[in-house]
Amino acid sequence: MDRLSLYLDPQIRDWVLFPITLVMILVGILRHYVVILLQSPPKKLSRAATREQRALTRSQILRATSSNSPIPLSFYKAISQHLSEAYKAGTYLKDGPPKADAPSSAPNPLSDPAAMDGMMAGMKTQMVMMVPQMVIMGWINFFFQGFVLIKLPFPLTLGFKSMLQRGIDTPDMDVRWVSSLSWYFLNFFGLNGLYRLILGGDNAADSSRDMTTSPFAAMGNAQPGQPQDFNKLFKAERDNLEFAEGLHSWVGENMDTKILRKYGKLAAL
Repeated sequence: MDRLSLYLDPQIRDWVLFPITLVMILVGILRHYVVILLQSPPKKLSRAATREQRALTRSQILRATSSNSPIPLSFYKAISQHLSEAYKAGTYLKDGPPKADAPSSAPNPLSDPAAMDGMMAGMKTQMVMMVPQMVIMGWINFFFQGFVLIKLPFPLTLGFKSMLQRGIDTPDMDVRWVSSLSWYFLNFFGLNGLYRLILGGDNAADSSRDMTTSPFAAMGNAQPGQPQDFNKLFKAERDNLEFAEGLHSWVGENMDTKILRKYGKLAAL
């Protein structure tokens, strides 16, 4: 059976289709700048916490250069043993050496101000995403419920009918017609490319990206302010330093002989 053709009033295009699209674009751009304003600058680490992190980094750099080290073996062992003894004594721990009778437990993320700040920032971002979308959806449902806005210029199967004609219960309507509520969802997921073009790749206007994230996700990511058990990290680093000593190779070993051979003063091997 031939499907009936619909003729839309041009005022629907001017007063419904364009306003919905324009409002969603402007709300996305506004949301991007609101999120930027709500972001608080990262807090500076204390001197003890910075010293704790730098001590671990120092050991990692020392191990990374062990196979082609610029430091002679005697100096390398002295530095490695000094770090190992400091790790064992807890010299670099920001809270001081651990007590012998203190229970060994992982740090509580909820007690760390940096982790709490990350969680609050995630919750604020979620609220900035949810509130405007709820308002826009309520506005569309109240004023434009049941409106048919546009007809897509390409054929589609019946499987797209429930997605493109939400709020309209007409089984005989062509699948290519799009309702007002479906147009909202198409813009919700389809404006990301426009946001990247206007605001750049790392923008906060992409609402669909934040739907799959949790405000508590910032607590699980590895961040500089994330609480870590440096006592356990130092213990593991002691074993790594001991292993790296066996791989040490000084880059200046027999350097005089190498230079003489390079310039032909000695016979090549």
